[in-house]
Amino acid sequence: MNAPLIALIIAAAAGVAMAVQGSLNAVLGKAVGALEATLIVHAVGAAVAMAALYVFRLGSGNLALFREAPWYTYLGGAIGVIIIMGVVFSIPRAGVANATTAIIIGQVATAMLIDQLGLFGLQKLTLSWWNGLGLVFLAAGGYFMLCK
Repeated sequence: MNAPLIALIIAAAAGVAMAVQGSLNAVLGKAVGALEATLIVHAVGAAVAMAALYVFRLGSGNLALFREAPWYTYLGGAIGVIIIMGVVFSIPRAGVANATTAIIIGQVATAMLIDQLGLFGLQKLTLSWWNGLGLVFLAAGGYFMLCK
């Protein structure tokens, strides 16, 4: 298998995990509240990451170099709170498939903008009109998913 195919398989597996995680977060949010669920999810995630780094020695980087990262990269944690609260709020009201569809459309549209502009120091990828057409079809598919 070539590297891009492996990366896409891993990305698809992450998508599966995100749908399951969103469902679990929504159920937890119903039990304890949205912000409380967000705190619990982040605390459990931090504990798992710490175990992976320090118990199982799975890290490949150097945590001591965290100061060298640009300041804005730390906003990912705050954005994670927004994501989890959004999922906890939307899934019980819209359903897992509908909420996930809306999430994916927003995610792909934003990812295309980031690629096109090369934001955050990432490689700039010029998008073609085919990419735009793909987004239109994705949004149309999302519309049909959301129709009742």
